[in-house]
Amino acid sequence: MSLEDYVSDKMWNTLVETVHELVMFARHKAYVRDSILQEKPDTKPEDLAVRLGIPLGEALVILFELKKEREA
Repeated sequence: MSLEDYVSDKMWNTLVETVHELVMFARHKAYVRDSILQEKPDTKPEDLAVRLGIPLGEALVILFELKKEREA
């Protein structure tokens, strides 16, 4: 499944709300932005989840939000 497939799912907003409540979300997002994507900009959500030991849903939201920030 592509990132766009997840975003178009009717449960996407619920996933985003849930992930935003995770205590480490902001730190994980900053680390991904400042370190991981600098080294490997094409990082896949599955790889990110394994590398950081985080849920796939959190990895999806992080990559989606960082992609939107870069596009803005």
